[in-house]
Order: sequence, then structure tokens, then C-alpha cells
Amino acid sequence: MIDELYHEGKLLGIIIRNEYRVRGISFFTPDDFSQQLAYLNHPAGKVIPPHVHNKIAREVHLTQEILFLKRGRLQIDFYDDQQRYVESRVLHPGDAVLLASGGHGFTVLDEIEMFEVKQGPYAGEQDKTNFPGVPQGKHKIKE
Repeated sequence: MIDELYHEGKLLGIIIRNEYRVRGISFFTPDDFSQQLAYLNHPAGKVIPPHVHNKIAREVHLTQEILFLKRGRLQIDFYDDQQRYVESRVLHPGDAVLLASGGHGFTVLDEIEMFEVKQGPYAGEQDKTNFPGVPQGKHKIKE
């Protein structure tokens, strides 16, 4: 239900499958990640006190993103920091993934709807580097 993808000791991604069910709050990320991903499961009547988040200066050196797949199937190809292919995974409806480090590419297997969450502000062309000449979507996938 939780698929952590490591390459040479480095976390590339965490996939939380739709079937994941645990009472309470489960954080999947360490405190030092620039994106924090948690799962919350509370019974009816649970009260979460009103609150505001304080302004805190943070320094972000790496864009991490989280995808929530609503509909369809999406293949994710994971790459290391040297742009070498590592392996592939498929997201199904209700799955979520945190793309923590390295590179990634996507192939839409069935028409999709998804949400993407990542840090801002958007840095335009400086925000990412495409891998020229890397074959996309031709990798063996692990469902």
C-alpha cells in the first residue's frame, strides 16, 4: 500500500495506494522535506481546532511535487540525478505520489484527471531541465 522507490540510497518517490487505510495521522515524509505529505483518517465528530499557519522564512533548493490521480492510469518513469532510467510505476485512480528527488517522466496510459502540488513561485524556464534523447514510455512497468 506504500511503495518507496530508492536508488543508491536516495529516495526518488513515495507512492501511497488508494487502498491505504490507517486511523489517525500518518506522515510519509521526514521533517526536512520541502513538501510534506500525510494521510489523515478521522471518525465523524473529530474536531480539528481552528488555526492559522505562521509566516516562516523557508529556503527551498529542490522542487518536490505531489500528484493525486483522480481518474485513469499514469506511468511514471523514475530517473536518477544523472538522468539515467531507474524503473517505472503505474498510478491508479485514488493513488498519490511524492516525487522526492531525481528525475521523472510520464506516459498517460488511460485518459487521466489529476492534481499536482509543488512549491511556488513558478520559476519559468529555470524550473526544470528536459532530458534530450531519452526514450519515454517504453520501459517495463511495475503495476
